[in-house]
Amino acid sequence: MEPVKIGLLGLGTVGGGTVGVLRRNAGEITRRAGRGIEIARAAARDLNRPRPFDTSGIALTTDPNEVVDDPELAIIVELIGGDTLARDLVLRAIEQGKHVVTANKALIAKHGNEIFAAASERGVMVAFEAAVAGGIPIIKAIREGLAANHIEWLAGIINGTGNFILTEMRDKGRDFADVLKEAQALGYAEADPTFDVEGIDAAHKLTILASIAFGIPLQFDAVYTEGISRITREDVAYAEELGYRIKHLGITRRNSHGIELRVHPTLIPERRLIANVDGVMNAVLVKGDAVGPTLYYGAGAGAEPTASAVVADIVDVVRTLTADPENRVPHLAFQPDALSDQPVLDMAQVETAYYLRMQAQDRPGVLAEVTRILGDHGISIEAIIQKEPLPGTPHATVIMLTHRVVEGNMNDAIAGIEALPVIEGSVTRIRVETLDGQ
Repeated sequence: MEPVKIGLLGLGTVGGGTVGVLRRNAGEITRRAGRGIEIARAAARDLNRPRPFDTSGIALTTDPNEVVDDPELAIIVELIGGDTLARDLVLRAIEQGKHVVTANKALIAKHGNEIFAAASERGVMVAFEAAVAGGIPIIKAIREGLAANHIEWLAGIINGTGNFILTEMRDKGRDFADVLKEAQALGYAEADPTFDVEGIDAAHKLTILASIAFGIPLQFDAVYTEGISRITREDVAYAEELGYRIKHLGITRRNSHGIELRVHPTLIPERRLIANVDGVMNAVLVKGDAVGPTLYYGAGAGAEPTASAVVADIVDVVRTLTADPENRVPHLAFQPDALSDQPVLDMAQVETAYYLRMQAQDRPGVLAEVTRILGDHGISIEAIIQKEPLPGTPHATVIMLTHRVVEGNMNDAIAGIEALPVIEGSVTRIRVETLDGQ
């Protein structure tokens, strides 16, 4: 049987990894797919740039449209990133009846509904395992491995840059800005780190995970997003003192009112396995009603870990090239006509526990005023730590852990606390999740 010919859009880090994995493991991949897989064409910005991988036998071009329009290609692999040109190229490939594999989380999170509708109409597949958590096969695990389950919630460390920064802050007592500079020097963070440290990258990925977990349309604009740039080394140390670690989590949970969809720094008990995922590694914890909590851990980025997921998708597409389009695994796990209209909750409706840190005047009655305000809003306290004022300063640091409460009530309580004349500056608030299967 003739090998399946594919075209690559992009020969950067992931594109190079894809070439390397496909060629190194060609025999094994052919045995799994049932047919050979041949990279026939590829598009790159600079054809003269030295590359650490062999491109012999691949027709190279600077025009990605030439790759998409090649009638001999059955699969287009989109690895250029962004969500403008990539969207146009993917829709162009679909219109020509070509299958698509992509590692582009922004593309799927923002335009996936449109892309999947077009793919369904043309009877082609769009595979996107590499768009979330790099080499971890989390899409397949939820969409297929956990298909028997009613997914209750999931929580993930799905950005390695942020996890590296928080790990260094915890282990070495360093400041955020200092570790960020190192992350940039090591290539873990971009020159403009906004997408990583402010949670946008994680929000793209969480959008996709929530959709396949709960059968809802992709809704990136509905994700509550909060970054880690305001986390201090003191917060990290106080969390440790209380038996918690701070992780930048993407969390989605289904309840009777709707779907929670949120990315933010989170205190989690240090005994949880996910609390011990360090450095640039990723992990996703998924709770199903039948299976219980399941944890998926691995490299969330990098040339070959991401290429592992890209090539797995290519193999899946090759396996189904002759399959009836009506009997393929649905793009978003649920049949397109069975997606739910369950609403995404506003963050003020979400219930969680909280870590609060504030600077208060060191005199009698201050804590009573703060706890009165919390009590007026139905917020009970689990633990309090008060640190002595530094010499020459009138303010003591007060740290509180609360029980679970609706965020809207906490917003009102924090506003009331910050209005007290005995409180200096703003109250630091970090959400707390136990992730114990509740």
